[in-house]
Amino acid sequence: MTVVVILAVLVVLGVPLFAIIATSALYGFSSIDIDLSVIAIEIYRIADTPVLLAIPLFTLAGYILGESKASERLVRVTDAMLGWFPGGLAIVSLFACAFFTALTGASGATIIALGAILYPAMKQAGYAEKFNLGLITSSGSLGLLFPPSIALILYGVIAQQMDIGENVAIDDLFIAGLLPGLFMLVLLTAWSMYKSTGMHIQRAEFNWHRLVSALRESIWELPMPFVLVGGIYSGYFAISEAAAVAVLYVLIVEVVILREVPLKKLPDIMRDSMVLVGGVLIILAVSLASTNYLIDTEVPTRLFEFVKEHIDSKLTFLILLNIFLLMLGMILDVFSALVIMVPLILPMAVGYGINPIHLGIIFLANMQIGYFTPPVGMNLFIASYRFRKPVTELYASTIPFMFILMAAVLVITYWPELTLYLVENRAK
Repeated sequence: MTVVVILAVLVVLGVPLFAIIATSALYGFSSIDIDLSVIAIEIYRIADTPVLLAIPLFTLAGYILGESKASERLVRVTDAMLGWFPGGLAIVSLFACAFFTALTGASGATIIALGAILYPAMKQAGYAEKFNLGLITSSGSLGLLFPPSIALILYGVIAQQMDIGENVAIDDLFIAGLLPGLFMLVLLTAWSMYKSTGMHIQRAEFNWHRLVSALRESIWELPMPFVLVGGIYSGYFAISEAAAVAVLYVLIVEVVILREVPLKKLPDIMRDSMVLVGGVLIILAVSLASTNYLIDTEVPTRLFEFVKEHIDSKLTFLILLNIFLLMLGMILDVFSALVIMVPLILPMAVGYGINPIHLGIIFLANMQIGYFTPPVGMNLFIASYRFRKPVTELYASTIPFMFILMAAVLVITYWPELTLYLVENRAK
């Protein structure tokens, strides 16, 4: 108990998360007389995981894209394609944010990069201030379910390190996230179209010349997701190979062809991206070492037995899981939440008969709502800083979007076929 209190005090004092987890693992192994070299062995085992290479490579590709004008071109393309719909610019914002987050892996970066373009454009077009703030803030995290989502890759890496009796392939996770992600986008699109009917919105007419011009501007970037996803699903690329192709592709396009990212700036971009990756990987390494201690002491088994005594129904377990994950998303970033909680939640979920791929989608669908759930959702504060608005105003703005996405999460949770249909049919 004394150790728990000490660790809690260290958390309050701001000690890095990896240090807290490592300390708890060291103490745990020491208490059961296991050589502490097991920590180093676990770190080496993680470093030797081939698919782990995809995380730093995709992160670097995303950072390079974030430094270019790709976001502006993406908005022009989506606007030319969808801007003529009722609520067209709102729909453009949803799809552009989702797509950009999927590529960059950072919802905060999406709000900063695209918010500068979309917020004034929507305001000028006649959309209500509250609606604009809520839409951009909430849509910043929508890309977590779409490939090549770094969060999906990380979940797959963690699940593969655990002996749960089922294979969790990352390409299956990519496929599984497509329909739930599109479902969320469709619901928000319907809401945006409905809300726009009561506003005096300037609607642009569809123009083939404008579309062709926008496509021509983005001719180098638009093929990238199709090349990557097609290569992965066709079996031509492994996940790590696709990540390497993504970096090479982005470097050639943004540095050599378009010259929007100066060569001299690349070291800074690499440093910033690897700082993020380093933090994630060191937390992952010590967390999995800590997980080994928990497994050795049968903590997941005992936890499952305890939960099973009080919760008989799979459906009840799922609804409590949703509540827990929403709360978790308010206080932790998605990467920390994955490495800390998946080792505990996954064995319990499998015990209740939940497919681990379905669990991954449930986990991330909840976490992306947690990003903007009051009172401490991270995107609320990023948007408050970006748009110079009180965070309380952001609270009120995001509530309708939060409830719509919560309804979507319930459908995703209780209708597993939505997640697993494409995976099962691909296997056939």
